[in-house]
Amino acid sequence: MTAATRPQAPTATTTARTAHVTLWIFLIANLAVVELMLATVVNPAYNPLHALGRFLGMHLAFAMALQLLLIARLPFLDRRIGMDKLTGWHRWTGFTIFWLALLHPTFVILGFARFDKVSFGTVAVNLSGQFPVVIGLIAAGLIVVVALLSARAARRRLSYEAWHTIHLLVYAVIVLGLVHQVYEGSAFTTNAFTQLYWWGLWTFAIGALLAGRFLVPIVRNARHRLRVSAVVPESGDVVSVHITGRRLDRLNASAGQFFLWRFPGHNRWWQVNPFSLSAAPDGRSLRLTAKGIGATSAGLRTLPVGTRVFAEGPYGAFTAGRRTRESTVLIAGGIGVTPIRALLEDQRLTGDIVVLYRVSTPESAVLLSEMQNLASVRGARLHLLTGRTGSGSPPNQPFSPESLRDLVPDITERDVYVCGPAAMTGAVLRSLRELKVPARQRHAETFRLAG
Repeated sequence: MTAATRPQAPTATTTARTAHVTLWIFLIANLAVVELMLATVVNPAYNPLHALGRFLGMHLAFAMALQLLLIARLPFLDRRIGMDKLTGWHRWTGFTIFWLALLHPTFVILGFARFDKVSFGTVAVNLSGQFPVVIGLIAAGLIVVVALLSARAARRRLSYEAWHTIHLLVYAVIVLGLVHQVYEGSAFTTNAFTQLYWWGLWTFAIGALLAGRFLVPIVRNARHRLRVSAVVPESGDVVSVHITGRRLDRLNASAGQFFLWRFPGHNRWWQVNPFSLSAAPDGRSLRLTAKGIGATSAGLRTLPVGTRVFAEGPYGAFTAGRRTRESTVLIAGGIGVTPIRALLEDQRLTGDIVVLYRVSTPESAVLLSEMQNLASVRGARLHLLTGRTGSGSPPNQPFSPESLRDLVPDITERDVYVCGPAAMTGAVLRSLRELKVPARQRHAETFRLAG
C-alpha cells in the first residue's frame, strides 16, 4: 500500500502574498464602488471647485475607514504581513488623510465662494455657524495635530508614552467624522444600496477596530490572568520580567513576536510599551527584557512580584515561520538582541545559523552568556562585533557589504533577521540590498506600531 502524501503547508511567501492580494482586492473593489457613487449623485455640484471638494471629502471618509482596518491589528494581516509593513501603510494613509482633510474644506468653501460671488473668508465665517461644519472642522484640526506630531522631526522629540497618548485623538476624529457624514453626506444617500454599502463599510471597519483593539485583548487577559512571577536585573539598566498565567499555550505566541505590556496599579493605564519576548515561549511562562529608557521601561525594575499584567498580542511576523531558506543569519544590536535570542532558542529555526551581535563593548552585551550557551547547543556560530563604528584604520564598518560577505560568505543564500537601533538596522538593510539578498529573505523588526 502506498502512503498518502501529506499536503505541503503554505510557505511564508504564499501566506504573505495571499494577504497582499486580499488587501488590494478590497481596496480596488471599494474604490470602484466609491467612484460609482460619486458618478450617480442626485444633487449636482454648484461648479467644478465644489465638485472637487465633494470628491475629496468622499475619499477622505473612505481613507479613514481604511485607516481603521490598518490600526485594528487584525491577526490575519499581522501574522502574514507584519506590524512593521502595516505601520508603514498606516503612516502613508495617515498623511493622505492629512492632505485630504486640508483640501476637502478648502475646495468646498472655494466652490461656494464662486457660486455666491463672495470672498473665501465670508463663506468660511458663514459656514462656521453650522453645527455639521463645525464638527467637521474640529475633526480636521485634530487630524492636522496628530499628523504634525507624527512627522519624524516631532516624533524623535516625543516619548513613546506621549506619542501613544496623542494618537488616542484618532478615536475622537472617528466620532466627529461620523457625525459630520450623517449631516453632510450626499453621495451615499442616493438610494438604499449606497446607504447600505456605506454604513456597512463603516460598521465593518469599526467592528474590526473594536474586536482587535478591545474585545480580543480583554477576553485573552481574562482567560490567561497574567502576573509577574520574577524580576531579574540583567545589568545596570536592563531588567528581565518573567510572567506566568493560565493556559499560555493558547496564546499561540512565537519567538520573535512582541506584546504591548501594561502593568495596572504600577503604571498609568495609557503607559504601554512594545517589548519582545526574550525567550521562546514554552506554554508555561513568558519573559520580556527591557532597557530603562522611557517611563514604563525604567520602572520595570521595581515591579512587585504578583503584579497584574495586561498584555495585547502577540504581534509581529518576525518569526521562524517567515523563513524561506534552510540557513539563517541573526543580526542583533544592543537591546534588539531580545527577539534574536528568542529566535536562536526556537527549535523551528533549523539548518546552519550564524549570529552577529553588535555592541560597543563586551561588557554591554545583554544576555551574552545565554546567547553563547544557546549557540553552543544549536551548533551556531556567534560573532560579537565590538568597537565604535568608523573608528580605527581601516574604519570599523561591521555591517558594510564587504564585512557582511566576509563574515557570512553565503549570505545571499540565507534568510537574514535583523533587530537593533534604527541606524544599525538601516545600514544592514542597505548592505543586504547591495549584496542582492532578495527581499523575501530580509526580515527586520523596528517596533513601529500602527495607531
